[in-house]
Amino acid sequence: MYEGDKRFSIIEKEMEDPQKGEVRIRVAFCGVCGTDVHIYHGMMDQRVRIPQIIGHEMSGTVDAVGEGVTGFEVGEKVVVRPLDNRGEKPSDKGFSHICKDLKFIGIDSPGAMQEYWNVPSFTLHKLPVQTNLKLAALIEPLSVACHDVRMSGLRKGETAVVLGGGPIGLLVALVARSKGANVIISEVNETRVTLAERLGFTVVNPQKTDLINLVSHQTEDSMADVVFEVAGVQPALDVMTKVAGIRGRIVMVAIHGQPKNVSLFDFFWKELKLIGARVYEVEDYEESIELITKNELPFDKLITAVRPLSTIQTVFEDIDKNPHGMKVLMDCHA
Repeated sequence: MYEGDKRFSIIEKEMEDPQKGEVRIRVAFCGVCGTDVHIYHGMMDQRVRIPQIIGHEMSGTVDAVGEGVTGFEVGEKVVVRPLDNRGEKPSDKGFSHICKDLKFIGIDSPGAMQEYWNVPSFTLHKLPVQTNLKLAALIEPLSVACHDVRMSGLRKGETAVVLGGGPIGLLVALVARSKGANVIISEVNETRVTLAERLGFTVVNPQKTDLINLVSHQTEDSMADVVFEVAGVQPALDVMTKVAGIRGRIVMVAIHGQPKNVSLFDFFWKELKLIGARVYEVEDYEESIELITKNELPFDKLITAVRPLSTIQTVFEDIDKNPHGMKVLMDCHA
């Protein structure tokens, strides 16, 4: 339970039978997301009903099925797409993943950092039998990356620049490369630079190397076809329009809560496009599940550590001390 003021408590509670339309999941693993860290820092206390269980990047198996639920059986491997769109209206134009009254499960309602979790059955995606549940905890963030790349319209042979080499940035880079793109990553943290290089990417620390010149050299001055802004900092906004080539597409992955400076002249001069990309849709989850199940990409390299759920307080404290790791998974049954 998140208690506020950077505190978690470990409690025992009675297992609840799933209500009508719900499924009870035996949670296997739950990843710690950047949003969870924001919650820990009190930045989302206006949304989270303290005390509350958090977490949404998960994998598990069906433990019980509520009345009226079909298509799922006890023991099947599943993940949850944590979007509750039951407040969707005609004015949302059918885009349920970004409907005005969307509720995010694990933030606006109890999440996955518990042994057993009851969720609406419409949020579930079934996994193939052979899927590794540890890797499956990456399906939610990987679905973000799949959505970002799909929204970009990236094509084989194009050059993509990823600004920010954190967990989402690396997943975007992996998906983009799997589509046949030439990928360049910009990242200032040397630990993340080293990891990205080990994964075979061209990586630039823009504090040491001029990113614009490098992209120009790599592309014979054509510059990038697609730029993914994942860093969420002003220097990334300053450079994103410079590394984009004529009619380049810029995908805004990072969340900017306040107005920022952007070179609108570059949009005019090069006929650039700015594309917003938020969470994911059903097809992105299905693509992510396929990628994880095939396990042909080095997803395991993104898992920094696997820790028992009972150590949640120290896990978040350690992330504060070393915020440049990749993905810590909580083992909910260790």
